[in-house]
Amino acid sequence: QDPDGGYAAVIPKFIKMLISHESPVINGDGSYSRDFTYIDNVIQMNLLALSTNNNQALNQVYNTAYGERNTLNDLIHHLKEFLKDFDSQISNLEIQFGPSREGDIPHSLASIDKAKALLGYEPQFDFQSGLKETVKWFWEMVQNVKT
Repeated sequence: QDPDGGYAAVIPKFIKMLISHESPVINGDGSYSRDFTYIDNVIQMNLLALSTNNNQALNQVYNTAYGERNTLNDLIHHLKEFLKDFDSQISNLEIQFGPSREGDIPHSLASIDKAKALLGYEPQFDFQSGLKETVKWFWEMVQNVKT
């Protein structure tokens, strides 16, 4: 996702800020959680839906997710940990906490049971492994822009 887009998700925004040695601002205390998933899990789900021979799987709505919650504090911890392999200064950045955003849902966790049962969906990338790949990709993109 484009970290500068109007609807950019938190992960690309935080990565861009950390790479620039800017402190991301977490709304609230960081305990809110989401079911983050890696793009390869989304691709896997789409391919399974496109190629299924299971008639019961047709014309259904599926949650594409990993099926596990992680807090924003978990997210920022792992981002700093993975980015320090490229730039050790990132691990020293202080994280800022701002007020909670009105209307934010505290916790989100998708059920992937139907996708597992009807499509055989088994996400291959958990939160940390997907995040590590994402960090690597963003770092390489930043380096390519600089050269």
